[in-house]
Amino acid sequence: MELFRNPNVDWLGKKWYFLAFSLIFSIAGVLSMLFWHHIPLSVDFRGGTDVTVRFQQQPNPDQIRHAMDAAGLHNARIQAIGRASENEVLISLDRQSSGSENQLENGKGKIIEALNNAGFSNPEVVDVAVVGAVVGKQLQHQAFWATIYSLGGMLIYLWFRFELIYGVAAVVAVFHDTLITVGAFSLTNKEISLTVIAAILTLIGYSMNDTIVIFDRIRENLKMRRRESLGDLVNTSINQTLSRTVLTSGLTFLTVLSLYLFGGEVLHGFSFALVIGILIGTYSSIAVAAPMLVAYQEYRQKSGKATTLPAGKKARA
Repeated sequence: MELFRNPNVDWLGKKWYFLAFSLIFSIAGVLSMLFWHHIPLSVDFRGGTDVTVRFQQQPNPDQIRHAMDAAGLHNARIQAIGRASENEVLISLDRQSSGSENQLENGKGKIIEALNNAGFSNPEVVDVAVVGAVVGKQLQHQAFWATIYSLGGMLIYLWFRFELIYGVAAVVAVFHDTLITVGAFSLTNKEISLTVIAAILTLIGYSMNDTIVIFDRIRENLKMRRRESLGDLVNTSINQTLSRTVLTSGLTFLTVLSLYLFGGEVLHGFSFALVIGILIGTYSSIAVAAPMLVAYQEYRQKSGKATTLPAGKKARA
């Protein structure tokens, strides 16, 4: 099925617009991570206590936050969860110096006491989860290296399957996607949990798959159109795969958008990462990865080296 018939879009002619778009969102995310909201880690990573409290009536998050501050429980994160009719709120507290058992009991007791003192009627603790500092640091370490290993493995695969420049371009594009996605969490002050890390690893694979489809078409065209300039060939390759890209990415985007809108608070962070990641991943395959191949050729041309990009190794049977 072809969504577009013989598209003839000059993608590389718009590379400066793409560069400006990427720089704006990347820099905004980096500034937020450095100076504004930083990287808002959940209790999974920073350690602390998550207490789910059910109220008799729909509570006001600002009143809950003021109640926590008045009780000396500063920097509490307040988040409504579940259906509105359930009146449940997740209260996240930073790690205390006491042990995990004392922290659990003290956290429950202090929160209930603070809410009662603030005038809330019969608040009920539904669930409590405690993550220690050591476990949180280990999870941070493991999440970081899981991302690095996935990028490294993809670089090695594309180096073997195509050529090194293909792998470098794809990894740069995926790093671009990850940076903007994490930046979006920082800008919106949404917490990054273990499920969000799973979503980021998922979008890394999804974005890489989209990029490989375009790279494979570029490699095929390099074999058949040796006299054509690389810029024209890349434009042709992107246009030839445009219908496939839009159809697959569009359907996937509609699925994760539905998950984001109707999946509930538990899946909110996971689906938000996928919504942002699929949009940016599809964009970067066209606007970041492919133009890097042309930039590589232009660099070689200025350096006085051969300007024809290698077509890559033949696929194994």
